[in-house]
Amino acid sequence: MRTDYHIHLHESNGLSLEWLKVYVEAAQAAGIEEIGISEHAYFFDETAGILTHPWAERRRTLKFKDYVALYEAAQAANLPVRFGLEMDYIPGKEEAIARFIERYPFDYVIGSVHWIGDWGIDLAEFRDEYERRKIDAVYEAYFDQVVTLAESRLFQFVGHIDLVKIFGYRPKDGAFLEAQYDRVVAALQKSGTLIEVSTAGLRKPVGEIYPSRRLLEKCRAAGVGIVLSSDAHHPKHVGYRFEEAVALAKSVGYTEIHRLERGKATPVPLT
Repeated sequence: MRTDYHIHLHESNGLSLEWLKVYVEAAQAAGIEEIGISEHAYFFDETAGILTHPWAERRRTLKFKDYVALYEAAQAANLPVRFGLEMDYIPGKEEAIARFIERYPFDYVIGSVHWIGDWGIDLAEFRDEYERRKIDAVYEAYFDQVVTLAESRLFQFVGHIDLVKIFGYRPKDGAFLEAQYDRVVAALQKSGTLIEVSTAGLRKPVGEIYPSRRLLEKCRAAGVGIVLSSDAHHPKHVGYRFEEAVALAKSVGYTEIHRLERGKATPVPLT
């Protein structure tokens, strides 16, 4: 079975059933049997107070009832769609995040780290910040949050787990990077949190899959489960270069991915 649980609609053409059907058709053409809608939480008025950066505030224009209605319409139309969300993990906001998640019948919630304090690490307008900071400190601060994200047990899987590499900046000390990986993997294993093998990085300046092969090897050795994702922001991204993601996952020993429904992860064969 193949799934793609990291799908965004709003930024490309809004939240409508007709637009969702275009994504479903793109998935079927790519041999994907089930997709999951996972809009960014910061778009919704109901998440005010979680991510409060002005960049996000300017984009908070949606009502969550409309998102729920879209999923209900997809169910009524018998579309192979799961109900998800991508939530920015903000340290100290765990209670607010939990209260929001508990209000809705999610199949899954993706926990992602996009911010180190007030710095949006994957935003092109803030890219120069990498030149002003010590890269080891950036990586340590980023992976601090990935660890506490996993420890929170609020999310079914971590989005683009090594997003911090997006612009190609990396620590020079390989042992330091391995140590960051090790503590992340330990937190994932203990909490039972999955990760995504995401082809989105192939469309970004770094030009490689999230996570790196070495991090994925460590996850596999620790028994951390995976899902496949494209982080699609347009129908043409659905299933983008999935053969490479499947090949990478298989090459480090994975034989299963996970299907997500009502917060439960069920292993299915990786085909």
